[in-house]
Amino acid sequence: MSKELSRHEIRQMAVQALFPLDFNQDLTKQDAIIHAIALEHEEMVDEEQENFVPTYLDLLVTGVCEYKASLDEVVQKHLRRGWTLKRLSKMDVTILRIALFEMLHVDNVPNKVALNEAIELAKTFSDDQSRKFINGILSTVNNELEASE
Repeated sequence: MSKELSRHEIRQMAVQALFPLDFNQDLTKQDAIIHAIALEHEEMVDEEQENFVPTYLDLLVTGVCEYKASLDEVVQKHLRRGWTLKRLSKMDVTILRIALFEMLHVDNVPNKVALNEAIELAKTFSDDQSRKFINGILSTVNNELEASE
């Protein structure tokens, strides 16, 4: 592979891999990752579907899949009374899961970086209202994490 991907590009691919996994029960994690890579970096995937999967992409997708239930609990805990995850945009939930996974389970990513990256992902994949919502949830979680340290 000739091009080194930034963590921001990898997070975008993680969104593109995780989003369809919520809808398609037949889709494997590996197929979702390969599809996400091929969307913008087709040169990374060869004819045999053998490819270089960035380690951080695999970590994000695997981690979010593994911790999905506990990540969703964190989101649910911070929603307004009467709101549920089902009421939220699937894209927003996907972005929140990635950021929360990084904040709670990835030691070498500062929480503020995970929060700012989530806001950038919302700018790309969602709208201004979603960006504000995601910022609110993640800022609250970050404040709680800082207070508990």
